[in-house]
Amino acid sequence: MKYKGGYKYQLEEDYFIHVNIQHPYEGSIVSEKRDYLTLHSDGELKIRAGYCWDGPSGPTFDTKNFMRGSLVHDALYQLMREGLLDYKYRDHADKLLQKMCIMDGMSRFRAWYVYRALLRLGGKNALPENKKKVTEAP
Repeated sequence: MKYKGGYKYQLEEDYFIHVNIQHPYEGSIVSEKRDYLTLHSDGELKIRAGYCWDGPSGPTFDTKNFMRGSLVHDALYQLMREGLLDYKYRDHADKLLQKMCIMDGMSRFRAWYVYRALLRLGGKNALPENKKKVTEAP
C-alpha cells in the first residue's frame, strides 16, 4: 500500500476560478496526479472533486474566510512543485490568496499578515524538491 500524508480536506465538487495566469505553454497544464488540476491557457483553473489539500498552513486558524483561498493557493503551488507552472508565478499565487481571503470576509490586517508570512516562509513549498513523499506500508 502507498499513501501520502498531510491532507485535511477533500473537495466535494468541481471548482473553477480565473486566476489571471496566461501561461506560455500550448494547451492546458494538467497535474500528473489523476488530472485533479487543470490550468487552461486562458487562465481558468479547474480543481476536480476529490482533490485533497491541507488548508491554511502555519500558525493560523482554519476559518471559512481562509478555505477557498487556501484551496486555490495549494493547487497553484502543487502545479509549481510538479514543474508544470513556472516558479515565477509564486508571488501571484500569494497575492491571489490575500485577495480571495479579503473577498471572503477576512480582515485586511489578517490577510496582509498571511501574505507577509508567505513572503518570508512559503517559497520553499512551491519548489519541486518539496513534493509530498510517498510512504509504503505493509
